[in-house]
Amino acid sequence: MQPVESLAQSIKEWGRELGFQKVGIAGVDLAADEQRLAAWLALGRHGTMQYMERHGTRRTRPAELIPGTIRVVSARMDYRVEATDPDVVLQDPLLGYVSRYALGRDYHKMLRHRLAQLAGRIAAAAGTAGFRAFTDSAPVLEKALARNAGLGWIGKHTNLLDRHDGSWFFLGEIYTDLPLPIDAPVSSHCGSCTACIDACPTQAIVAPYELDARRCISYLTIEHKGPIPQEFRAAMGNRIYGCDDCQLVCPWNRYARVTAEPDFRTRHGLDAPSLVELFRWSEEQFLALTAGSAIRRIGYERWLRNVAVALGNAPATPAVIAALESRVDDPSELVREHVRWALRAQRRC
Repeated sequence: MQPVESLAQSIKEWGRELGFQKVGIAGVDLAADEQRLAAWLALGRHGTMQYMERHGTRRTRPAELIPGTIRVVSARMDYRVEATDPDVVLQDPLLGYVSRYALGRDYHKMLRHRLAQLAGRIAAAAGTAGFRAFTDSAPVLEKALARNAGLGWIGKHTNLLDRHDGSWFFLGEIYTDLPLPIDAPVSSHCGSCTACIDACPTQAIVAPYELDARRCISYLTIEHKGPIPQEFRAAMGNRIYGCDDCQLVCPWNRYARVTAEPDFRTRHGLDAPSLVELFRWSEEQFLALTAGSAIRRIGYERWLRNVAVALGNAPATPAVIAALESRVDDPSELVREHVRWALRAQRRC
């Protein structure tokens, strides 16, 4: 086995060879983050994401999740793609806005595969050490670990930021029992900027570095399974899957680079889709056109729910009204309720 210092350097080089833009190594002390998470949960800011409570301290104590873990290899992969200008889509209420991370293929499988390859190289060099790779697949406090590994700082919007690359990237982790040298965290560079706080359509960033998920459009359109609270529907505009506003206004994202990964390229015109056309999709079309996409996880019912809200915020054109009226008797009460709201909103226009 090579010395851990040179092995750590090799791990970073192997990561870059596998398509990761940056790799760092963190320890497992997340005590301060555990306190912040507990306070966040106590305030109920996780909404209906009960799994955030259910996993207990396994999220903040890596060795409770994978016994023997003493280090975490954190890796970052860019996902920004060439696509229709987000501002163009957001300013056209007849189009639907899909979060840029979901325009291509689902990142989970690809990142896990690359991390498994990296873990395999480490195992071959280190011998019998234990490894487990994760990408949103277990209770992992990934942003805090990435911060501790020197991959960036957590900004006021609670996303990880890098002064050279912005925030358009995915994160993945490898838990290991190797005593690798730990990287130093980087300093924060948000300064006095409040662009992300000011831009949030639903005021979900309730204070610097504090997010109330119950108000967040990404939570409402993806994680939340029930009716979207009426107080947020108008503010959602035409955002039908996720929201990028806090990232779009962040000054550091002017440095974000376009990814070379073909899997992340836009599919099926989802960078600027017609809301009316999306609302016409049958369930079979939805399943076919979201195959291999992160969008598939919300299911057809929630997809129609989200599009109905966007149509309620769109101009009252004959095509929009006809699209909504076509689903007044939808089999889903969730969809019907949002259609009724959208038609009422149209009458107020």
